Amino acid sequence: MFKAIIESDKLKEMIEAVSSIVDEGKLNLSSDGISIKAVDPANVAMVSLNLNSDAFEEFNASEGELGVDLKRLGDIVDMAQKAEMVELELDEEQHKLIIRMSGLTYKIALLDPASIRKEPKIPQLELPATIVLSGNDLKRAVKAAEKVSDHMCMGVEGETFYLEAESDSDRMRLDIVKDQLVSIIPGDARSLFSLDYLSDMIKAAGKANEVTVELGRDFPTKINFQIANGNGDVSYLLAPRIESD
Repeated sequence: MFKAIIESDKLKEMIEAVSSIVDEGKLNLSSDGISIKAVDPANVAMVSLNLNSDAFEEFNASEGELGVDLKRLGDIVDMAQKAEMVELELDEEQHKLIIRMSGLTYKIALLDPASIRKEPKIPQLELPATIVLSGNDLKRAVKAAEKVSDHMCMGVEGETFYLEAESDSDRMRLDIVKDQLVSIIPGDARSLFSLDYLSDMIKAAGKANEVTVELGRDFPTKINFQIANGNGDVSYLLAPRIESD
């Protein structure tokens, strides 16, 4: 059983955060809300999302999982107007998800959860440096780096968080000092990452007031932020590219 009503903007946030990594996913349902864990086909990026029942106007669900084509769901929910209420309901007999909004009713076929890639085990990493900054600042850095290269380095020098990109002929570096950050825990940190993945991640993270970035030296980065007015959270894990000498 699953029936819920949620503001369109919150539902779009949820879909965008996960569909930036995978096209389809398993929605794990419980009385507490919805959770999703997924890894991209190349095993480079992972996403873990929790959306609490408090994020919904109404929420009724029994334990279970729904296989969903996230791109298809996102296309439909994009039809909703800003701040409009969207109703979701499971049609168990037809194995379809019913979506209702402003007079529109859609029925989309659900996927067999067994056909979707197995959920990853999210590794517990203890990374030495933690930076909290505005999502807009992170978005700006990624956009600037894209003008120069297809990868970007993130690191910490003293109490400064830096982001840099370099090609054969061009170079970009952005220094964000302690006073411009929400907070910083300095540590030995410098890792190189694919901008293709970072660009996808900032579609959702760039809208957050605060984004937490955890870094090490040639280690994956963890990027965390809240959605749905604090009633949900998203965590990305992105593997580094190893720099050649």
